[in-house]
Amino acid sequence: MIGGPPFNGSRSTGVRVLTASLASALLFAPLAAAESVSARQPASQASAVPATVWHSAQDLAIYALGLIGVDYRFGGTTPERGLDCSGLVRYVFEQVTGMMLPRTSQEISRLGAKIPLAELMPGDLVFFNTRRLQFSHVGIYLGEDRFIHAPRQGGEVEVVTLSKVYWQKHFDGARRLVGALPALIPSAHAETASIDTPPSGAGSFAATTMSPEQVLP
Repeated sequence: MIGGPPFNGSRSTGVRVLTASLASALLFAPLAAAESVSARQPASQASAVPATVWHSAQDLAIYALGLIGVDYRFGGTTPERGLDCSGLVRYVFEQVTGMMLPRTSQEISRLGAKIPLAELMPGDLVFFNTRRLQFSHVGIYLGEDRFIHAPRQGGEVEVVTLSKVYWQKHFDGARRLVGALPALIPSAHAETASIDTPPSGAGSFAATTMSPEQVLP
């Protein structure tokens, strides 16, 4: 298992303690349960989800928890300068798995395998339509009905409850990328990806007019 991110910023000791507590409470129990179920299955079924996949998903969630308190920044892609929602997801996946995801939440929503809400596991991505824009917001599921995301201008990376009325109303679906993708955007081409759709105005995704997302729950 990997450690947390090197970034510390101005976060207090209390936040780091919270990070450790959440990592234990939210991740170890559901993952242990999943592995226990896998162990009781026939070998042909249990081997369908290798242990390395569970561990990688767990690492994604733990690494993301280490970014609690990082400032939201419209278009941000690093903890030092701030993160927006897709910037957070992209940064975590790059640091933990080496995957270079597309820059927009809409593009990310086309990757991996679609996952029913009842089958969510830590490390899965959850998508939402905000301000009438489909797949305009994304977060990383942590387990126990919680996910982590970068919310809006003036906010910080935080953990919220998926079953909250607002998120349920705007839920667009979930995707599993770990263990489901043969390849992603090579690092050399990652910076050519466009950034997220503007928060104002309704309408569908348009690749020619994209800027970072902003969420106003």
